[in-house]
Amino acid sequence: MSRNNRLAVLALAAPLLGACTDMYLDRRDSVSFGAGDAVAVNKITQMVDPWPPYSGNRNIAFDGERMAAAAERYRTNKVTPLSTAATSSVQYAPVVAPVK
Repeated sequence: MSRNNRLAVLALAAPLLGACTDMYLDRRDSVSFGAGDAVAVNKITQMVDPWPPYSGNRNIAFDGERMAAAAERYRTNKVTPLSTAATSSVQYAPVVAPVK
């Protein structure tokens, strides 16, 4: 095949291969890729309660005395250090700044 024939085939194939991309669809002038999806909008509009059932749980487990004690320690700058109990067998050495 001569060089001119190869260039002609390449010139004809390039536009066809360029059409395989969905780059045109990725750059829309809309709010989102789902904009204009009327079926999805109708589903959500007619939904009774779109929130998950656990979102209405107002009984959150907490310990008020423990939180108040922690806030008081923080306010008086008497924060207790973390316990040294490790969860792995590797012991970590504290990072010490070099002396200049």
